Amino acid sequence: SMRTFPQKLAPHFQILSHTASKNSLEASSQPTKMSAEEVAKAFVQHYYQTFGTNVDGLAGLYNAQSMLTFEGQQFQGTEAIMAKLKGVGQVKHTVKGIDIQPSANPNAIVIFVTGSVQIGGDNPLHFCEFFQLVSTGPGAYYVHNDVFRLNYGL
Repeated sequence: SMRTFPQKLAPHFQILSHTASKNSLEASSQPTKMSAEEVAKAFVQHYYQTFGTNVDGLAGLYNAQSMLTFEGQQFQGTEAIMAKLKGVGQVKHTVKGIDIQPSANPNAIVIFVTGSVQIGGDNPLHFCEFFQLVSTGPGAYYVHNDVFRLNYGL
């Protein structure tokens, strides 16, 4: 049933705050809230490092509701998204800028990333990528929206 659906979502991207209480009862009732900026920076570092070293490791960041738009092509759900990301081949991202805003949903964060990407051994190209992370629980997030574009001729 739909009621049990949220419980089935794994904690996709787990961030543990160093200041969380050692008393688990207290920690679960009053989790230490990381700022949107801390969450976003940790996510971006994790995402691009994992993309470059073990692309399969990105699967846990997406779920059935996730959508990727890659160079204008839309992919919905973990399986379709992972097939696309794996099809890109060996990549190395260099992040130059990260912009972060709170979303309309208090449990969500929007992130805009700019930088350069090397695909295979080719020359680096400029890229921009937009993410909306949605919280599934204290310190746990999945990628609800992901929009990627290469910027040619800059």
